[in-house]
Amino acid sequence: MLTLDHLVVVAPDLAEGVAHVRDCLGLDMPEGGRHPEMGTRNHLLRLGEAVFLEVIAVDPEAPVPPRARWFGLGDPARVRADWEAGRRLRGFVARTDDLDGVLAAQRDLLGEAATMTRGALSWRFGLRSDGAWPADGAAPCVMDWGPSGNPARTIPDLGARLEEVDLTHPDPDGVVALHVGLGLVDPPRLVRGALPRYSARITTPSGLRTLT
Repeated sequence: MLTLDHLVVVAPDLAEGVAHVRDCLGLDMPEGGRHPEMGTRNHLLRLGEAVFLEVIAVDPEAPVPPRARWFGLGDPARVRADWEAGRRLRGFVARTDDLDGVLAAQRDLLGEAATMTRGALSWRFGLRSDGAWPADGAAPCVMDWGPSGNPARTIPDLGARLEEVDLTHPDPDGVVALHVGLGLVDPPRLVRGALPRYSARITTPSGLRTLT
């Protein structure tokens, strides 16, 4: 079983990503931290008791990691192209209590388990050898937080709450079948469209807003 854990905005630059969320939601995201294994850095916004939004980008102060960066961040030209095309909310991460079982069944799609850290936090994450999004983002990356659980409750609560996630895709039926095969219990709503693109409706203190 896979459950929505967090949404991911992949940015060419961290400040640019935080500014985009501010423009969409009217909120300034608190800083998260650095991921030394991936050479990345993030900001986080709580969206509920066990769900949050992450803006992530390459950390220019970190050394280049020995393996491909997650979320496609090892390809800056592609990240910029997706950003300019409006594919800013690039995908989502789903959590499971059986990461090894999920990866054994879907290794070609989801990759191998790797241990990641941010400060005192440590978790296991399914990482493809090329670092790319599974199915170009139509499928989630997968992870297991372990005993600590999802850290949304530790993120400052700015009053934002996730209402719905939509995925526009040229083959919605195929993506639905993919999600069913993965055992995803709370998949995004699929809408037919030419370019794969996520959007999320989020209630904020200033009303219902849309993040793209």
